[in-house]
Amino acid sequence: MKKPANPNKPNSRVEPTDREAVNRTDLTACIAERQALRYTPAGLPALDFRLEHESTLQEDGQTRQVKASVKALAIGAVAERLQRQPLGSAWRFSGFLATPRNGKSVVFHIQEFQQD
Repeated sequence: MKKPANPNKPNSRVEPTDREAVNRTDLTACIAERQALRYTPAGLPALDFRLEHESTLQEDGQTRQVKASVKALAIGAVAERLQRQPLGSAWRFSGFLATPRNGKSVVFHIQEFQQD
């Protein structure tokens, strides 16, 4: 059950009350592009990059070839580790999805990664 938005406050959001919201994503992919390591205003290392994924999956009983290009972001020690990995290398990435302040597209925030 969700707590209703406050009718007295425009743009108020509906908040989950009975259970924790889930936003967890796992993806096997290659590092396709990478920007230079930068630093946030708080001084944390940040790395913007693009992942490429290809797989064969079943959807509604049919085999489907899937390709996806995903914008990604890593912060802190994960960003520093990812910066040292070669372009084209394959990994299993875990994290969450978020829309940046400019609201243009979804970004995969990487919290951990390991060799696939």
